[in-house]
Amino acid sequence: MNKISQAYQVWKNMGTRYLWFRMTYEWKKRRGVLEKKFPTEAKSIAFEPLADWRAHSTRFFFEGRDSVFLPRELSPALEKRAQNILKGKVLFFHREWKTVKDWHTHPLTGHVYDANLHWSLIEDIDPVAGDIKYVWERARFSFVYDIIRFDYHSGENHGEWVIEQIESWIDANPLNKGPHYRCSQEISLRILNWIFALNFYKYSDCITEERWQKIHNSIYRQVQHVYGNIDFSRIAVRNNHAITECLALYLVGLLFPFYPNSATMKSKGKAWLEEEVAYQIYNDGTYLQFSMNYHRVALQLLSWGMRLAELNKEYFSSTFYSRVRRSLRFLHTCQDEQTGALPNYGNNDGAWFFPLSESDYRDYKPLLNTLSCILDKKALYPETGPWTEDVAWYGFDVRRRERSNFTPKARTYFEIESFNKGGYYVYKETDSLTFIRCGAYKDRPGQADNLHLDLWVQGENILRDAGSYLYNTDEATTRYFAGTRGHNTVMLGDYDQMLKGPRFIWWYWNKEKEAVWKQEEQGFVFKGSVSVYTYLGKNIKHRRKVTKLKDQWVWEVEDEILNKPADLPMLQLWHPSTKAFGKIKFTASDEHGNVLESSIEEGFYSSHYGVKETVKDIVYTTSGAKINTRIEWVL
Repeated sequence: MNKISQAYQVWKNMGTRYLWFRMTYEWKKRRGVLEKKFPTEAKSIAFEPLADWRAHSTRFFFEGRDSVFLPRELSPALEKRAQNILKGKVLFFHREWKTVKDWHTHPLTGHVYDANLHWSLIEDIDPVAGDIKYVWERARFSFVYDIIRFDYHSGENHGEWVIEQIESWIDANPLNKGPHYRCSQEISLRILNWIFALNFYKYSDCITEERWQKIHNSIYRQVQHVYGNIDFSRIAVRNNHAITECLALYLVGLLFPFYPNSATMKSKGKAWLEEEVAYQIYNDGTYLQFSMNYHRVALQLLSWGMRLAELNKEYFSSTFYSRVRRSLRFLHTCQDEQTGALPNYGNNDGAWFFPLSESDYRDYKPLLNTLSCILDKKALYPETGPWTEDVAWYGFDVRRRERSNFTPKARTYFEIESFNKGGYYVYKETDSLTFIRCGAYKDRPGQADNLHLDLWVQGENILRDAGSYLYNTDEATTRYFAGTRGHNTVMLGDYDQMLKGPRFIWWYWNKEKEAVWKQEEQGFVFKGSVSVYTYLGKNIKHRRKVTKLKDQWVWEVEDEILNKPADLPMLQLWHPSTKAFGKIKFTASDEHGNVLESSIEEGFYSSHYGVKETVKDIVYTTSGAKINTRIEWVL
């Protein structure tokens, strides 16, 4: 595509406001306007004394370390993680430990970011430097939750170490310089995590008046950066970044009323947050980023907002609560009940900002249970488990735990749901889950994955999404994970459903779709159709029919490409889990009834960000326009 065609696609998909803002923002960055707007020097401010804050601070989830209503039970896993962290190790993306020597060195490439370079001059996508998320991960300060939880359960006190880490970051990162001012979301998360730590160690000797003033001068200057750059996330990005930053403005204004212009930050942050929720969460509870993990990110943040607002007798709009409640229903519907996991669907960068229990990263029970307690004051799940701990950290007394009236009635056979706005179709039996993606985009797509089919049986994800791996990697790897190849759907030759652009951009969005569930004699039948490959020809559509047979772990899939280019083969792609390989049986035929032989190809799977394992993909190929496949799970 030439630049004129690209500009037209951007305007067509994103609108005039977005295009104009991005053009002017890039101009400001190149002309040094942002360097002037975000100065690197600031006078120190004398904030409210520490003693006054301790005496009459705004309500937080808890009042110091001794007011968390939670039994003390130290797990060996938590103790081991805490010891690793205290030795200078970082658990990257909840999966891989690496030793980190400072705040600016990339642990994989060894690249050292310039801590004296203005943030606007630093590139976040650089093939030489490597994925900047690896440098941001430690500076986000999510590691403090393991130390805080260890101190609570063990009775020890590592407050001095935590405050030293905060001071170390402040000393090593001059105002508006270096990689850690490059992203306002990262700044916002760092602020929230510092606030959590300050409240836990509130009465500890590690917080002195001098440190109190130093930390608040840093928080205030960082939040002023967020406030001054908020239009970038609210116009150019418009996703969980905007929710994070608006929440930070609201909560800093709420919790620290002694800051200059705190009332303005609070009121604007709250209003903007309500606008973002109404825009980003669709009215059926699905999320505009088309990602399970990013949906969790947004809802974790909103949990902070709702709970702290409630504790301080403030409330959001009715639309705000309605969208969150419907999100809870959507994610709970898509959840595998045995593991608590959801399909590994959509972009997943390993984000889990507030890990407050021993639950696995892929387990969504902590979030959904906490949401239910905030919304209904009752737990979501009838049983107890590690996810219960999260609720206590949000200020609930888990010792008086009640069962939830939100939990769906016991199913004697099935549950079927359609989320038409977001484009998700789910069929749940007592021991299986059928998840189908069929959507049309009005907001930016993350992956070219329409009509992806995800199957779960007895807690095993037998046909799965390949995942995300890394955002900054080679083109072929990016195309595999983000493109059609990494999903259980159909390709034309080696082409994706949409045309891949630079970074996170896709051209030729899928704009049309049809989808419906029906109950028929043989089972439940999904019929869906999407307009795809529009850059390869006119009126190309992929039709998929999925029949889940009654009382059997059997699915019949009928794929058809309408107006298929004659010179391109049709590929039907399947990604069985390693455990399922050999236990899952495929039988495929073409439009004439001829049996098709599968080919076993090398594929990849990424369970966590930055992790890639080699697996086996199953591919059926035909020169025609139809493939019919029977899928059987055999124990």
